[in-house]
Formats: sequence, structure tokens, C-alpha cells
Amino acid sequence: MYSSIQVGKYLVSPLVRRDQAGRYIASVSIRSGHASMTQDRLMRFTPLFASAQAAVDFAKAEAFSYIRARALPVMQA
Repeated sequence: MYSSIQVGKYLVSPLVRRDQAGRYIASVSIRSGHASMTQDRLMRFTPLFASAQAAVDFAKAEAFSYIRARALPVMQA
């Protein structure tokens, strides 16, 4: 289990598991809110990684990218 990271109102939890060939599969949980208003987005990724750390780093980078995109103002045309 890897440490969760608080990013503003989001809790980012990288998840890593091994496949049958010994490669690592990355996913990440991005949680916001609390109690009955909790929302949890789970992202699973298709790249395979040679190390658990590489998988964690990729999952965190994708989560941070998602959070940044959610924080950007919507441009009206």
C-alpha cells in the first residue's frame, strides 16, 4: 500500500498490483467530499511498468493532471 496524498479537496491514493508476468499495473483513486457526499473516481491505466515505483509515479502524475484540469476555468466561446 502506498501513502495517500492530500491535494486541496482531493485525496489521491495510488494503487499498484502485479500481473502474472511480474509487471506492475497502476491505478489511482481520487476522492473528494465526505460522509454521504463522498465521490471517488478510480482510474485504471493500460501501460505496464517494470517497477512498482514507476507505476506509482505514473498514477500520481495522472491524478495531478486530472485535478489541474478540474481547477481550470471553463472558457466560453
